[in-house]
Amino acid sequence: MSYGNPSEPPARRKLSRNARIGFVCAAVFAGMVGAAYAAVPFYHAFCQATGYGGTVRKAETAPDKVLDQTLTIRFDTNVRGVPWDFAPEQRSQTVRIGETKVAVFKVTNHSDKPVTARALFNVAPEQAGVYFRKLSCFCFSDQTVAAGATVEMPVLYFVDPKYATDFETRKGKDITLSYTFFPATDAKPAQTGAAAN
Repeated sequence: MSYGNPSEPPARRKLSRNARIGFVCAAVFAGMVGAAYAAVPFYHAFCQATGYGGTVRKAETAPDKVLDQTLTIRFDTNVRGVPWDFAPEQRSQTVRIGETKVAVFKVTNHSDKPVTARALFNVAPEQAGVYFRKLSCFCFSDQTVAAGATVEMPVLYFVDPKYATDFETRKGKDITLSYTFFPATDAKPAQTGAAAN
């Protein structure tokens, strides 16, 4: 197998071949970096659409059917890198499948300035993620809490009646909804005295 023009000196042919290999390697590297960055939003959208990995799905309307079967919904709260206390008003609720319920969480900002954060969330067991639906939630957007303020953050949710017929979930009695607040990396600096969302 020959490379380049046979009349070229061997050293020049080798340099040309190395340049082509280097260009291909650089293009493959750039493509892999681009794919890695693109994978994050695509994976997030996939999880939101399917409930994969315990990701909770947003709902537009409540179900028209409520079953007699009840579940215990437990709430787990955490903060990472924000000076907040964050806790549910109730550690658990008993809910009928298909029934719309409100869970209220309280956040206290111990900082001397407004802090903006975003809550990431999931459901355990992860098979329940596809059936645990939220009509409204503080987790859908960044939340800014004023310096020293305590605010209430409600979540309006239900468990889809299909939960009771799915082979993987129908015998389940407990679901844990977990939230973790992280600093909002893309938030604009908050103005002094900003009100909580």
